[in-house]
Amino acid sequence: MAIRVDGIESEDELRKAQAAAQAQGTSVTNYNEWSEILQEFAENGIESTGSYAGDKARMQEIQLAVEEYVNELQQQEKIQQNQPENKETDKVKQSTENDKNQDIKATVANATSSQIMADYMKYYHMLM
Repeated sequence: MAIRVDGIESEDELRKAQAAAQAQGTSVTNYNEWSEILQEFAENGIESTGSYAGDKARMQEIQLAVEEYVNELQQQEKIQQNQPENKETDKVKQSTENDKNQDIKATVANATSSQIMADYMKYYHMLM
């Protein structure tokens, strides 16, 4: 038979309650799990609620908050991983635009030099 205990706010108090319960031939309800929760709370500076149900609920809240935080970090990491690809795409677009501009400039230069050459030949033949 297990007994329910409230008002326990530290792992040491829980051990004392377990020892007293064992002296009566019983044990504290969910002693092992509660002990682990209180140990985690002590390591991370979290205050106990004083009851197993309250501490378990608080632990679940913390775990959910940590999971949400990890998910947010993973989403941000994915976004950052996609950004270099976007930068590469922008570089390719910019390079393609530069190539097009160079093609246009070369075409204009060729057309202009061809026109100059045609005019030169026309005037050369007129002088001859």
